[in-house]
Amino acid sequence: MSEKFALSMSDRGASTWNASQTQMDFMKNDRVILVNDADAVVGSESKENAHKFISTTQGALHRAFSVFLFDGSDRLLLQQRAANKITFPSVWTNTCCSHQLTGQIPDEVDTDEAIASGACTGARRAATRKLKHELGIEERDVPTASIKFLTRLHYCAADEFAENENQPDGGTWGEHEMDYILFAKIDRVGETLPMCVNAEEIDDVKWVSANELKEMMDPSSGLRWSPWFRIIAEKFLYAWWADLDAALSTDKYVDVKSIHRVM
Repeated sequence: MSEKFALSMSDRGASTWNASQTQMDFMKNDRVILVNDADAVVGSESKENAHKFISTTQGALHRAFSVFLFDGSDRLLLQQRAANKITFPSVWTNTCCSHQLTGQIPDEVDTDEAIASGACTGARRAATRKLKHELGIEERDVPTASIKFLTRLHYCAADEFAENENQPDGGTWGEHEMDYILFAKIDRVGETLPMCVNAEEIDDVKWVSANELKEMMDPSSGLRWSPWFRIIAEKFLYAWWADLDAALSTDKYVDVKSIHRVM
């Protein structure tokens, strides 16, 4: 790796992910990738500790990804996070949102070179893993190679919706993320895509057009939305969506140099 910090051997590839864990098991056992403001790897941390917001810190900055999956009619697949999620329960958001992890086979830690080229293979592998876990979407239906990296977003947001009984120090949960934005598309009507939604992760899913999403996000709808999705929708989504073929098949919207900061 070209990063100054070299992950330990136990972090780099000693184990594979256990999808059968409880929500709190994921919090304690998943190891997220800590980075600095320039997205250089500086270490790893448990998902639980990285998401703790207390009076002296707003979580630990770590890598994440947000997948936007479109169907053959250019509709976007949304999910509503399950009510029992520890962080951001019951909010609507994009198709799949999670974290690249250390200790995975295949490796999910992108090097500087992988990011500079736009390959971001680690982030795309993590996306494939979580599409399967959360939605039951198989890699054959959304190949890892078909997932397109576009840009990165650095944001920080406390969770106003979470139950915080698991934080005895009186803190709250939140996200402080270097979010890799990923687009993908299937060549069929969304409803025909084989899925098996994981009820531990997701309460509902919905394919929507751009206009339908705008209606859903109108404050009059009463729906709650993840902060990262709101930021992406306001800054990028509709312009990319209106030019979806170019966004997916060319590098017109690929930006490997910028880190968009919304703090």
